Amino acid sequence: MLYFTCMKLVFSLLLLWTLTRSVFAQSKANELQWFKGNLHTHSLWSDGDGYPDMIVDWYRSKGYHFVALSDHNILAQGEKWVKVAKSKLHEDAFQNYLKRFGDEWVEQKVDSAGRVMVRLKTYDEYREKFERKDFIMLRSEEVTDQFEKKPIHMNVSNAQELIRPQGGKSVSDVMQRNIDAVLEQRSKTGVPMFPHINHPNFYYAITVDDMISLRGERFFEVYNGHQLVNNEGDSVHLSTEKMWDRINVAYLRRGQELMFGLATDDSHNYHQFGKTFSNAGRGWVMVRAKQLTAESLIEAMEAGDFYASTGVELAELKVENNTLTIEVKQEKGVTYSIELMTANQDGDINYRIRKGTKTSVALSANDLFLRARIVSSRKRTNAVNDVEYEMAWTQPVIFK
Repeated sequence: MLYFTCMKLVFSLLLLWTLTRSVFAQSKANELQWFKGNLHTHSLWSDGDGYPDMIVDWYRSKGYHFVALSDHNILAQGEKWVKVAKSKLHEDAFQNYLKRFGDEWVEQKVDSAGRVMVRLKTYDEYREKFERKDFIMLRSEEVTDQFEKKPIHMNVSNAQELIRPQGGKSVSDVMQRNIDAVLEQRSKTGVPMFPHINHPNFYYAITVDDMISLRGERFFEVYNGHQLVNNEGDSVHLSTEKMWDRINVAYLRRGQELMFGLATDDSHNYHQFGKTFSNAGRGWVMVRAKQLTAESLIEAMEAGDFYASTGVELAELKVENNTLTIEVKQEKGVTYSIELMTANQDGDINYRIRKGTKTSVALSANDLFLRARIVSSRKRTNAVNDVEYEMAWTQPVIFK
């Protein structure tokens, strides 16, 4: 009798332990985590100068959790061969490629002129090689359009099929047609995806009024690491940040969802570095999501649960009871200012600066939205100008 009683007790304890582990595992799975990623990257599939698998390998090795190779008007599908350019720079890059992955992975041949040619790996190939529990790929495309020679570029994150440039009768019409094409594919496939506006100040092609006119667009690049994109504007053109606030004032007044701001690399150059080159590692997003999947990342971003960064990392970011709380992860020897931007019902933008690494600010019913920019005292490494400091941008939040 004692034996059966003991066995019953042991069985009960084992059952309790199993259930506890299951609940704990489920709880861990439901916890939000921060994931670092870049949504704008180029390779030899279009006008980048790096092999796609080498680029993906770089991002993974630098602690990124996701990356999107977004080449111009192409998805990395089918067969494409590229010549190794006759220069020490590109010949060395090819030898580094061989050294990193070996002859079994790198496919090469010699053409009739004696030039070495390399087959580019497709999205499916490099995705299978590199994806792990802690790193994923997003299929992407930069839909590259124009109006009267003005460049109009929009990225599609998690694209399932190629979207061809739609054209149009004006800058805003071109953008709207391309947005509609993305949203139509999303509806047709049932797969979460989104468009985002790239570098509006690239040749100053896209104005704030062009973006204000749009319907269905939720994202644009407040920071882009390319050397020709003019994030700061000039004496006659708005900076992307000032555009951002004006767009959201207009959107909220007409009951439209907020526009969110991204930081991206727009990297093209992987063998030369400096102000005149478009290098990797200059801008990224930190997304707080349930899990590392395209669906979960997009769900979090569409909820505004992310921030953009060029070097500043946040230890805390939350909105509770209409109060935004920000805490910066302190770097030794670095100071910070937290710049708060509030838009009121009249559309006026008010700026407040708070020194230190932590602040909480309450929204009032008169506030249309509140966002923050955190500026570090440390200058960027490999920046595109001499006055770039490490920064982060939180997404605008509204009074509820």
